Amino acid sequence: MVVDRLQRRMAAILSADVVGYSRLMGRDEENTLATLKTYRSIIDSLIADHTGRIFGSAGDSLIAEFASPVEAVRCATEIQFEIGKRNADLPEATQMQFRIGINLGDVVVDGDNLMGDGVNVAARLENLAEAGGICVSRGVRDQVRDRLAVSFVDLGEQQVKNIARPIRVFRVSREGGSSARRVEPESEPLQLPIRPSIAVLSFTNMSGDPAQEYFADGLVEDVITNLSKISGLFVIARNSSFVYKGRQFDIRQVARELGVRYVLEGSVRRAANRLRITGQLVEGTGGTHVWAGKFDGAGEDVFNLQDQLTQSIVGAIEPSIRRAEIERARGKRPDRLDAYDLFLQALPHAYANTPAATDEALRLLNESLRLDPKYAAPHAYAAWSHEQRFFRGGFHPEDKTGALEHARIALSLGADDPQALSIGAFVYANMTHDYETSLGALDRALEINGNSALAFGFSAMVGSFTERYERATEHALKALRLSPFDPLNYHPYCALAPSCLFTGRFAEAVSYSTLAIQSNPLFSPPHVFLVASHAHLDLDAARAAGRRLLEIAPDFTISGFVRNEVFRPHLMQEIAEALRKAGLPD
Repeated sequence: MVVDRLQRRMAAILSADVVGYSRLMGRDEENTLATLKTYRSIIDSLIADHTGRIFGSAGDSLIAEFASPVEAVRCATEIQFEIGKRNADLPEATQMQFRIGINLGDVVVDGDNLMGDGVNVAARLENLAEAGGICVSRGVRDQVRDRLAVSFVDLGEQQVKNIARPIRVFRVSREGGSSARRVEPESEPLQLPIRPSIAVLSFTNMSGDPAQEYFADGLVEDVITNLSKISGLFVIARNSSFVYKGRQFDIRQVARELGVRYVLEGSVRRAANRLRITGQLVEGTGGTHVWAGKFDGAGEDVFNLQDQLTQSIVGAIEPSIRRAEIERARGKRPDRLDAYDLFLQALPHAYANTPAATDEALRLLNESLRLDPKYAAPHAYAAWSHEQRFFRGGFHPEDKTGALEHARIALSLGADDPQALSIGAFVYANMTHDYETSLGALDRALEINGNSALAFGFSAMVGSFTERYERATEHALKALRLSPFDPLNYHPYCALAPSCLFTGRFAEAVSYSTLAIQSNPLFSPPHVFLVASHAHLDLDAARAAGRRLLEIAPDFTISGFVRNEVFRPHLMQEIAEALRKAGLPD
């Protein structure tokens, strides 16, 4: 039996109704109906001006769709301003006020009608709005902030009727006259957000087979959805980026029109029973290439392949953007650096994990936090840097205090930031040995972004610390598959090496230790794992690896390593015995 697939699309949904309509009708039915007719004429005109479409209307309520959440919010603020002006001339008892809710979500298309959670959430947001107010979902807030002259008040997570999950709600604030005037689009050029921003264009179908068009569009929608889960990345909605489908365009023009720094484009080609996806990431200001890749797979199960390709593309894009952003920050004048730029400049030093690099990372991170004390990501990296300095710089109490302080702040401020959660959880695990709390935070990070190589890498390491070798192996391999060229790949390798070492797979432990060293030659732990692994197989090789360890860490001692206590005591002693066999100093 062939089952028709539902037609779906992403849309910004605006839901509006009159506050106290029954009361107004009971007071003066005739004038209330006349006022509603006048106000609806204003609202309908504004919705049309902003390329919206009303697809539902009953009594005092209406519901409309917009291709862009920016246009939906701009329209809503103008509606409330125009209605407010007219209400100002009326007695308070006869004023007609509207409340508006806006959601960005997946909707089901049924002819001219739209249905599904994307619509239902908008109606629930409307119910939460005050008279004359606007409430939006987090997805709308993330797409709109920095693009319109409005601010948002976080109302927290709200449990609403008939929606299983809590909804993060934001109230649109119009204080200071931010929406007290209508701004024509041509007079308001789009400004680049402070954080990295990206638009994913529709992929070109190179197969000559119209059926592949659906696959290509579905792939892009999945990529957009998964990129949207990356904290700090501003992602243009599908309905805005797809307006370029089938058109000739210049990438730099697209970047200007959509107000983004990066543009991803690609193609889909099917030959025989093989599918090939190509993609390239372009920096929009200069049109320079940041990343390009191709992905192949068998075409029998296109939906499974779509999932695999989505993971691969997103996993490759995240570190590519991170590298490009670091280079951009390095090129800025020192007197123009903000908290984000300083954070970016600190990252290569934090990744290096050497004493001198860690000191420089902390200097830059502290300067970033001086400018923005509530920035979760620098707190996470500061916690990590203090933790590294504590374990490899003499176990100074002030570093332990700093690590725990910044880790706790990162876990608190970064409750929705998988980067801050995963690093904060890793540091907290190392400093407190409260592994269950840490694993819970790591699981939360992976729920938010199931394509985060960073979260998988740290989760793998904590798994190896706690003898959860199956978890450690699974998450390490996922991290490596998602981001095969990531500068932090020594993390998953440092999870795989001890997992193999402690389960008697010494040759595999040697291989993974070597790969970790190749990823970060100056980071000492994989050298330790290599010595211990060789000690079970070849003492001459173990002694040679020990000499290389002492070259990069001249003050290394077995007792100092055991004091780290990251593994359980019997495992630390097992490594210690292997290191003694190789002749390393006690």
